[in-house]
Amino acid sequence: MAGERPRYGLLISALGAIVLAVSVFLPWYGVSFTAAGLTLAKQVGDQAAAQFGNAALQSYMSSFHANLSSLAGHQFMALSAHQALKDLNVVLLILAGLAIAVALIALAGPASASSSSDGHRAPLLLLGAVAAVCVLYRMVDPPSVEGNFLALSLREGAWLALLGSIAMMAGALWPSSAVPSDAQLQRVWSELSGWTPEA
Repeated sequence: MAGERPRYGLLISALGAIVLAVSVFLPWYGVSFTAAGLTLAKQVGDQAAAQFGNAALQSYMSSFHANLSSLAGHQFMALSAHQALKDLNVVLLILAGLAIAVALIALAGPASASSSSDGHRAPLLLLGAVAAVCVLYRMVDPPSVEGNFLALSLREGAWLALLGSIAMMAGALWPSSAVPSDAQLQRVWSELSGWTPEA
């Protein structure tokens, strides 16, 4: 274990990439009716009731309107990035896969590698930054819904994707100063105390 450098940064980057990959399949957006959507649904229901002219159907439609009004602003379904983002979900999965590969290859490398030759830092930082920009873009500008009948609101998947991207960058920036070896510790101790093991 002498001279081994801490690898917490690599673990943080790898875990962040895993969180990013998993978040693609979690709910990113909640779908709810807008006021225009509820109005349209009521109009369609009234037209159907007027066309068929059945008293039972008209009474049913009045109770349906009351139930429909209670749905205003309430999410009735959720969309994952895999469902809502056709191309970006693939990009995020590729970025996460590359980051996992870079982190695992660096972890599998020699334990006594010099901290000054951390070639994994730049790729992990770049992958995390690109992923964070992609996620932030879709958080600020969610996919458009045809018409003004449905509204999208952010769900936990988008926030987890952002957290995973930030963790990838944080792991790349994690300090990786080498742990001093036993020989180095003995030399420092001998300089401070004036005692040497040979004496």
